[in-house]
Amino acid sequence: MKTIIVSLVLSGALAQAADLPVKEVVLYKHGVGYFERSGRLAAGESARLDFDAAQMNDVLKSLTLEERGGGKISGLRYDSMDPLSHTLASFPFHIDAGQALSTTLDQLKGARVELQFGSETIAGEIVAGRRVEASEKQPEREQLTILLDNGNLRNVDLSAASGILLSDPKLQAQFKDYLGALAGARSKEKRSVYIDSSDTKERDVTASYMVPMPVWKSSYRLIFSGKGQPLLEGWAIVDNTTGEDWNKVNLSLVSGRPISFISELYAPRYVDRPRAELPDDRAAAPVVHEGAYKQEPAAAPQRAAIAGNALQMQPGAGLAGGGFGGAVFRSGIGGVAPAAPAPPPPPAVAPSTIVSDAAARELGELFEYRIATPVTIRKNESAMLPFLQQTLEARKLLIYSQRGSQHPTNAAELTNTTSKTLDGGPITVYDDGAYGGEALMETLKAGDKRLISYAVDLGTRVTEAFGGKQAIVREIHASRGILTSRMAAEETRTYTARNVDQKAKTLIIEHPIRPGYTLLTQQPSEKTPSGYRFEVPLAPGAAREFPVTEERVYNETYTVTNMTPDTLLVYVQNRDLNAAPRGQLQRIATQKSQIGDVEHESQETASQIRDLTADEGRIRSNIESLNNVSGQQQQVQNYARQLDSHEQQLATLRDRQAELQKRKASLETDLNKMIEGLSF
Repeated sequence: MKTIIVSLVLSGALAQAADLPVKEVVLYKHGVGYFERSGRLAAGESARLDFDAAQMNDVLKSLTLEERGGGKISGLRYDSMDPLSHTLASFPFHIDAGQALSTTLDQLKGARVELQFGSETIAGEIVAGRRVEASEKQPEREQLTILLDNGNLRNVDLSAASGILLSDPKLQAQFKDYLGALAGARSKEKRSVYIDSSDTKERDVTASYMVPMPVWKSSYRLIFSGKGQPLLEGWAIVDNTTGEDWNKVNLSLVSGRPISFISELYAPRYVDRPRAELPDDRAAAPVVHEGAYKQEPAAAPQRAAIAGNALQMQPGAGLAGGGFGGAVFRSGIGGVAPAAPAPPPPPAVAPSTIVSDAAARELGELFEYRIATPVTIRKNESAMLPFLQQTLEARKLLIYSQRGSQHPTNAAELTNTTSKTLDGGPITVYDDGAYGGEALMETLKAGDKRLISYAVDLGTRVTEAFGGKQAIVREIHASRGILTSRMAAEETRTYTARNVDQKAKTLIIEHPIRPGYTLLTQQPSEKTPSGYRFEVPLAPGAAREFPVTEERVYNETYTVTNMTPDTLLVYVQNRDLNAAPRGQLQRIATQKSQIGDVEHESQETASQIRDLTADEGRIRSNIESLNNVSGQQQQVQNYARQLDSHEQQLATLRDRQAELQKRKASLETDLNKMIEGLSF
């Protein structure tokens, strides 16, 4: 027996050949199917495989042959498909959608044509075809100008002709071929592949290939009987869309998604080549020679230089090296230096040491379900086939997650103890002979666990309460006037589960994982990429609280310049801080307090100055009013003494204000130095 991976020879010929029936089918999850056909062929007989045109790319990519009996396969051929645009370009005319008849005939200038007008026949060569625009007397029409046999030119109305015949049989055939190409491009006809043999004796031939197929689907029934482990039934839904009956074929179903793609192999591919031409030889131009002077002898160094240049222009000398100079012209022609020796051949590729394990059930990420009994499925029909019926480890649970409902879901924790990979699909749950609900399951590898939810448990309710503690300072750092505090805040979410049923239950609480939070309570029973799972037993008819505490650690940054003395004293009173940093912060707080005292005194002084200035204005107004009243001189003098006293007080206050401003500036300078030097 020998296995041959073959290249197909293009052929459009038809032949009588034997069919190879389908013996084995393997369906995958990524839209392809593997088919194996085999049969016995007589001496010199060919085998024929029929495919849809859309399947040919996959067939050409995957077809293999296995021949038993010592025969020899001479080749394969199949119906070719040239791109429509390339096929139509070979005709001397083209027909566009909605194209007028006159436009079509205009492309056939010089062709002989016969036009039938009732009992009259007009024959001649086509000169031109055109459309005549409508006028007031006549509608738009199509005309054809032909050259009659007597030499006259005649315009005929194509709409009046009852028949048009192209006299040239070759042109008639071209029209038929053109229309046939258009019709073939729209058809969904079959394509045939022929397996030819030059052998003179009978032999068995097996052909295998991949073609697009509907994915097979799986569904399950999980049956809880109340005794022992539940039973899991797996059913495969298979669709035969091949247009051919599968009679007692060996069927396998593969779970997994290997890489697959479509490569355009069926349609002939043309590559545009660059044009290259030799330059045209220029005609020799006349040369006008100048008159010569008396020649002086050339110096020896100059002759040496010229000789050196001549040496550089020897044939082949300027063509060495890479590029076209070294690769094309160094061929030893006419004195050109011979080419350099060819480089040594590359080292031979080591033979592959990979051993196929395709016969195994578990194929890496793939898993195969092989149906033990040959299967019969008629064309365009589907079938449900059992591929699994085993008990597996499972336990009933309740699952609560923060999704808007206070009631948890009835669920089951499945442990795949079947030693088989379970393909993903819907699961219908039956509990004690009654319908329990439905769930979806992703692909489950052997030994793996998975939770499925299939109903809502109205006998259990879960509520949530949220609380937290005041943030505490964990660490303090300071540098160049920036104070950074590492804070820690605890948050607690308390779940209260109430079981109103008179039976014990196990509740799984799914608590979401929040970025930046660390779990402080007991470790969860499981952890997923998005949450923690806590397992909480519930007693019959009882309630239970389950707190989940998390801590968030974050940084707070302050500018010391903007901090008040009271805020700084909060850090000074933190006994977890070392003495040296506390001393620095204490001095800064004291300095800020002194500056605050100076500012307060300065504000009071400014207020006194404003009051005295306002009172002076009142006194001056009174003096001005009393100066015009007789007998009020004594009162005017009293006001004058008050005004003088105010002036003395204002002078003292202004001096004090200046001293306070100077002291404040000095204190702020010292404070800035303290803040700049703050570091711990």
